Amino acid sequence: MGALAMHESEKRLIRWHLYIAYIAVAVGIFFGLLQALSRAKLLPPMPWYDYYQGLTFHGVLNALVWTTFNIVALLAVAVRASLGRPLYSLALGWTGFGLMTIGVAAAGYAILTRQANVLYTFYPPLMAHPAFYLGATLLIVGSWVSGANLILTYVAWRRENPGQRTPLMAFGSIVVFVLWYIATLGVAIEVLFLLLPWSLGLVKQTNPMLARTLFWYFGHPLVYFWLLPAYVAWYTMVPRLAGGKLYSDPMARLAFLMLLIFSTPIGVHHQYTDPAIGQEWKLLHAFGTFLVTIPSLLTAFNLMASLEHAGRQRGGRGWIDWIFRLPWNEPAFAGATLSMIAFVFGGISGIVNASYNVNLVVHNTSWVPGHLHLTVGTAVTLTFMAMATWMVPYLTGRALWSRKVALANVYLWFIGVMLFAVGMMRGGLEGEPRRTNLGFSPYLLPEWMPFLILAAVGGTLMFIAGVLFLLNMAMTLWFSRQPARVEVPIAEALHTAADAPIAFERWRVWLAVAAVLIVISYTPVLTQVLQTSPFSAYGFLPSNPAPIR
Repeated sequence: MGALAMHESEKRLIRWHLYIAYIAVAVGIFFGLLQALSRAKLLPPMPWYDYYQGLTFHGVLNALVWTTFNIVALLAVAVRASLGRPLYSLALGWTGFGLMTIGVAAAGYAILTRQANVLYTFYPPLMAHPAFYLGATLLIVGSWVSGANLILTYVAWRRENPGQRTPLMAFGSIVVFVLWYIATLGVAIEVLFLLLPWSLGLVKQTNPMLARTLFWYFGHPLVYFWLLPAYVAWYTMVPRLAGGKLYSDPMARLAFLMLLIFSTPIGVHHQYTDPAIGQEWKLLHAFGTFLVTIPSLLTAFNLMASLEHAGRQRGGRGWIDWIFRLPWNEPAFAGATLSMIAFVFGGISGIVNASYNVNLVVHNTSWVPGHLHLTVGTAVTLTFMAMATWMVPYLTGRALWSRKVALANVYLWFIGVMLFAVGMMRGGLEGEPRRTNLGFSPYLLPEWMPFLILAAVGGTLMFIAGVLFLLNMAMTLWFSRQPARVEVPIAEALHTAADAPIAFERWRVWLAVAAVLIVISYTPVLTQVLQTSPFSAYGFLPSNPAPIR
């Protein structure tokens, strides 16, 4: 076995993460289809279907479970392959997997029995069954354990290779979990000290404003926990899949570090309409939010230069010809590159969301889920689907069942999400609300219907694409008989790691900078919230307008 060869026991651990992710997304996209049809009045009333239960399933399973299990799997492969050494501990890996899976089962029970129709943000005073909060806690703790396994793998490599630059693939993967540890402190405090005791009846009242603030301390870097693994794939795998090289390794490292320090101290831009937080602090977070556009622009330049290099290596000439020389008939490349294109529009709409005054036009409208489906729903999800076309064969030793089905999957998803996003965002500009069972609401305005129908068409195409993906993965696992000849695609760089400042390897410095920015941005916010918002909210159930006393 060579230095880079992955042991079957490691592959088995990673495969099980993918199995859970695929089960989660199967259920999640089913409820997503029902929501899109229901909002457009295309779904008749069904006694077993509860819109808000479905919306909770869709958000929790797609945004939290599908992503987290996929991230652990993809980054385990990335760290293992780029460092060329075994994972630190299989026992630690299985412990993390077990905790996450038990957490998903507990939260899933609460949602399935309609005791947790609180959506994936679970804002109080809506109260869920304790199993939901316990499940969320176990999911996070399990991800901490899995992340620790990858970080300890890196630490062991560092001891064996003092003075060497960390391979970019591993560097980005470590940034993901360092950011995750920082981000999840907020939601851990919220759940353990505000929501779980309240749900258990140990205390009668809680503080919704404090809970919302702690959630969005977590909620915005959560976006980058989703997105940065896609960046790892875009930077370190896609150039190789395209037949070229990454333009700049140092620029990629700079983008990762900027997102590490800037993505957490800006969460209040999700709370522009909340009371208890002063305008001056909301404005500070708004300015901070615009700083994350800088690494996004660096990424756009770096990746475009990398793709152009690949296209010209394939014989492309002129300003445009190189684009058509890229391997658009390869599902891994096509899916990842289409996800980048979708992210351009997701980023532009995100700037609207971050703008202090313009945000008020789209706040709590269907614009927001339109934006979210361009980011986590495509930039992240379509990248995971694309990477699965080589990763599942690599982990199973079985060739991909159908390249044509994989191509149909990625192109159909892209077309579907663009239609869906246009429908949702255009409706949002007309005041169409989000998170509302519009199909059965008396205040559904006729002018919203064209946009709701467009979103339903797009959502249906996304569902079909998702079914094609799951079918292809299942057939690969169970019926493919051809051996896979796949290795982890690791791109070389034109401007290599040797050109990067050694300061990029000084983790203590970057963690200190991140901590200082968080203290500056959140100390006055939390102080104001604690001074102005009491612990006075009783719990409510979605089915009963009377508080639980």
